[in-house]
Amino acid sequence: MRTTVFCTPIVTPFLRWIAALIMRLIGWKAVGKEIENPRFVLIGAPHTSNWDFPLMLLVVLELRLQVFWMGKHTLFRFPFGWLMKWLGGIPINRSKSHNVVNDTVRLFRENANLVILVPPEGTRKKVTAWKSGFYHIANNAGVPILMGFVDASRKEGGLADFFYPTGDLEADTQKIRSFYADKKGIRPENS
Repeated sequence: MRTTVFCTPIVTPFLRWIAALIMRLIGWKAVGKEIENPRFVLIGAPHTSNWDFPLMLLVVLELRLQVFWMGKHTLFRFPFGWLMKWLGGIPINRSKSHNVVNDTVRLFRENANLVILVPPEGTRKKVTAWKSGFYHIANNAGVPILMGFVDASRKEGGLADFFYPTGDLEADTQKIRSFYADKKGIRPENS
């Protein structure tokens, strides 16, 4: 995979220190621990605000993960496309089917260590159903799903538990969503 903010020599250690400092200054706490040999799909919820993105960057830097995240392709337009890619972004055109699941499964086959962050809601707006791409990627690649979260009521963001897909999308999604039942987004009206 390519060089990102999470693995740039000299720059990344400095940014980790800055991330930890900013988290303390804004009163937020990164929850979780460094994960050795990471290979999983990371989901992040609730996704309710534009502030989720910089908060996610701070948390991931502080917890020393190297993450690639999926975002709508319009975030990658000139002149900031290079920056979004350096921040770990993978552009996704949501208006068409582009075999994103199959392409991501292939990336897992080709890379011993890989973390792909997918917001299951697919948007910051209020939704009644999550998109299932994250689940199909994890299930088809044979990797677990790590539940990442934002909880504005506690001012915490971080990593919780691994979930191992069974192949039963409906039952597994209910179990995963139950973890998020008490998590409050930055904009709770969008939860």
